[in-house]
Amino acid sequence: MILFNKFVLDQLQFPFPMFLCCWHMVLATIITRVMAATTNMLPGVKEKKVDSSAFTNKIIPVATAFAISLVLSNKAYIYLSVSYIQMLKAFTPVAVLAFSFFAGLEKSSAMEFYIVMLICIGVALTSVGETFFSMTGFTFQTLAIFAESTRLVLTNILMKELKLDPLSSLYYIAPPCALSIGAACVIFELTDLPFERMATPEFATVLLVNGAVAFTLNVAVVLLIGNTSALILTLAGIIKDILLVILSVVVFGTPVTSLQYFGYAVALTGLNLHKEYKKNPDKITNWFVTMCGGTKSSNRV
Repeated sequence: MILFNKFVLDQLQFPFPMFLCCWHMVLATIITRVMAATTNMLPGVKEKKVDSSAFTNKIIPVATAFAISLVLSNKAYIYLSVSYIQMLKAFTPVAVLAFSFFAGLEKSSAMEFYIVMLICIGVALTSVGETFFSMTGFTFQTLAIFAESTRLVLTNILMKELKLDPLSSLYYIAPPCALSIGAACVIFELTDLPFERMATPEFATVLLVNGAVAFTLNVAVVLLIGNTSALILTLAGIIKDILLVILSVVVFGTPVTSLQYFGYAVALTGLNLHKEYKKNPDKITNWFVTMCGGTKSSNRV
């Protein structure tokens, strides 16, 4: 999906991320409603768990954060390389962890603080090593990370309180997200959109396939979690990041420096340590204390 979006926005010279994101959400709105009417894959919709109050107070904030995240992250692809954007995205778990602390979803610990610092150091190294740095692109991606982190935390709260399944969440989130992105598209991109080019069979096919891939990604995530676990999904995400950097080098010829590889390796090490810490905090804490040559003590702060 990421490489496809990069191809459309950059290689096909279609620098209209707001339209592209709006199209994804419009297609998601249509498909989820067809699925709700013809399948049993959206139990949250069947049980009508979302009333008008929940929609206004819980769905709209998630949709707003989702819209901001989609637009800004796709906007960044115009200015930055795919590999560098993926390296910056290594900071997303750090932001999610921080926002989760404030939301009361996570408890703070000294060990997690050390691991988070390790991830930050890795991400900082990738920034130093970027050969084609753009402050505009960096700003867009940084804001996108904060918006995405906010969305993930709000979605976590939403699914806990309303007990919504992921596809039902998409059913409710996609329409307001499409409307908000569509409004921004009308204001900032409408007058520049190449309608004649978009109406050609070739480009229309590209947009249709691109939207189908975006929706299939959401379905794939649901199926993966349903058949394995969220842990497997996050581990697959680490492999995805590595493959994506490799593919961006192979497909787009993006140069990646040795310092960036080292920084990304540090960030990935930190992410894996955090996953292991969440599974078995005592094991990782004991290992860390042993490496530092000390003795274990309470690490709650």
